[in-house]
Amino acid sequence: MKILVTGGCGFVGSNLAFHGINRGMDVTVLDNMSRCGAELNKQWLSRAGKFSLIEGDVRDRTLVDELFAKQKFDGVFHLAGQVAMTTSLQNPRYDFEVNAMGTFNILDAIRRFAPKTPILYASTNKVYGDLEQYSYIEEKTRYICPDFPNGFNENTPIDMHSPYGVSKGTADQYVLDFCRMYEMRTAVFRHSSMYGGRQFATFDQGWIEWFCQQALKTKNDRSNKFTISGNGKQVRDILHADDVVNLYYTALENIDLIKGNAFNIGGGINNSLSLLELFTILEQKLDITMNYEKLPPRQSDQRIFVADNTKISSFIPWQPRIGIDSGINEALNWTDSMEK
Repeated sequence: MKILVTGGCGFVGSNLAFHGINRGMDVTVLDNMSRCGAELNKQWLSRAGKFSLIEGDVRDRTLVDELFAKQKFDGVFHLAGQVAMTTSLQNPRYDFEVNAMGTFNILDAIRRFAPKTPILYASTNKVYGDLEQYSYIEEKTRYICPDFPNGFNENTPIDMHSPYGVSKGTADQYVLDFCRMYEMRTAVFRHSSMYGGRQFATFDQGWIEWFCQQALKTKNDRSNKFTISGNGKQVRDILHADDVVNLYYTALENIDLIKGNAFNIGGGINNSLSLLELFTILEQKLDITMNYEKLPPRQSDQRIFVADNTKISSFIPWQPRIGIDSGINEALNWTDSMEK
């Protein structure tokens, strides 16, 4: 099997590429190597086995066209993207060019040169906007949404907020429409929070790993202090990278069952956490007290997003398997190994 992973030296992309390399697949990675940790993930993949790396950008239409004109792939995992809302606010043109135009370049090249090639696109829950049209109850450690006790499903109206939400949402809709109009084999995964090994988190992206970093710093230096945005009661469901890898490869095997569909993807209500609840877990595991200051909430930040996985689980045999406790243990071990 011949697989292309765009953004294959990023967090999710490198995990997908590693899985393919380990199983003897012919894996090609397209990555511009701009992301923090990309070079380290490249080295990690090189130790796994042989793969092809194209150091290029999805914004480069000529490069993308030549890639699909010369090679035929059995599947494309499209993970390349600008992933931080804060960056999109600072530089909306770059955000649009990477997420919207970059995805269009991939789609249009496949349309012209390899229209039967399956493509799975990593979208985001941010296509639903801030979700403030629903009611919320503020409890001691989290918000809850009585309207969606099991999480948000795909019937939630699209209401894109922020340049990031709009650029990803634009790409999301193009991926679906190319199935409708050109009968291409496409599907969209609207992801909630993902975490696990090979994630080089920053303040504005990768919150589980970021706060694991802060917890380990606090363990080594009790005076360590950091900031959070909002009151800490905002809730996300978390999905481990191993579950993400299982999802993509299972979906590829069943592309004709899922093509033309968008799916909300996350850990589900049983794997949901607020920031405050994560801090309690980290404090208990490391015997620390986390010290932080509160900043104003981020623009268009959802108080809650938990994915209802019912639709995807009704199409293919997939559901999250890694729970919060074991997942956080692994995240701490990964983060600790990178700090040393």
